[in-house]
Amino acid sequence: MAFILTRSVQLALLLGFCGTAFAAPPKVVTTANSDPQCFAPWSTTTKLFQYPAKKGPYRVALANGYIANTWRIQMIKTAKAYAAQPEVAAKLKEYKVVSTGEDVAAQIAAINNFIDSGFDAIVVNAQNPAAFKPVIKRANDAGVVLVAFDNILDTEEAINVNVDQKGLGTYWGQWLIKNAPNGGKVLEVRGVSGTSVDRDRHDGIQQALKASGKKWETIEVIGKWDDPTSQKVTADAIAVHKKFDAITAQGGDTGVVQAMLDAKHPMVPFAGETENGFRKFCAKYAGQGLKCASGGTGPAQVAVAIKVAIAALEGKVLPQSIKLPLSTVEEPGFKDGANFYAAQSDNFFVGNAFPSCGINFTAQEIMGQSETNK
Repeated sequence: MAFILTRSVQLALLLGFCGTAFAAPPKVVTTANSDPQCFAPWSTTTKLFQYPAKKGPYRVALANGYIANTWRIQMIKTAKAYAAQPEVAAKLKEYKVVSTGEDVAAQIAAINNFIDSGFDAIVVNAQNPAAFKPVIKRANDAGVVLVAFDNILDTEEAINVNVDQKGLGTYWGQWLIKNAPNGGKVLEVRGVSGTSVDRDRHDGIQQALKASGKKWETIEVIGKWDDPTSQKVTADAIAVHKKFDAITAQGGDTGVVQAMLDAKHPMVPFAGETENGFRKFCAKYAGQGLKCASGGTGPAQVAVAIKVAIAALEGKVLPQSIKLPLSTVEEPGFKDGANFYAAQSDNFFVGNAFPSCGINFTAQEIMGQSETNK
């Protein structure tokens, strides 16, 4: 029996075959990394991915979760600033940003919507590292490049871009051990609960302290990487515990120091993030007890994630897990104009350059953008 296909059916089949040409998960390959300086593999055992090359320009989306702190706001602005750079904009047909808050289901729904809407790549700062397995499979089945950064995904089926967050916690913990040689009571100001960054940094701090052999008592509070929130929970902790021998904070550090000043708490060794306001305090109160270590990575890592997504769409070979360098400075190394900026806002994270990736931003370039969905 002969079958005659109508023109509409023929067209549908043709479009289906054309669509599936790119609808494939990444292949694990053994060919050379396309840019080993920028796309540094996490370890010697990190596998290399290659997606089928697509013709640009591309539709790329950023699916952010939590938004209500300085780092996330600066990250959104940095992403927009990067997408607006002429050489990047030429590769983008559409760039869209959505922030969904702390609701994991809402963030997953946003990613699913981007997949259904035909976006080529989705960059995500994940609200939960383990809840995205079904959406990762959907993205791979649809041939959509999924890149997680900062708060990454517990998977080897999508690309992760991050600094060694546990290593940062270990750095803070080991610095505290050297600078509070008798041990004692430590205030640990944590980040957003349930995220991989908060978990990994906490684990690094605590494992380092426990391995020291000294006696430590840790008081944990939730600061959400936010100055006002961190200032309040620090003030509450000081009111209850009276005195701490050392402090470590994942973010919101400017607020933590302000709470100490307001409570007339003695300045103590403090291992924290890279906020400009925190580093201003570290420089101002150096020699008065506020001995500081400041380490982390600026929100510009989102630009690396977008660069990775575009490279993947172009069919370039890159690692499944990409490791970014940390930026650290310790007393007496705080220098105005070099690693903090006295004339700039407190609410600004320092460290917005990844020279190995050709990425560098001025404060003006970032702050000229908005943090709103678009």
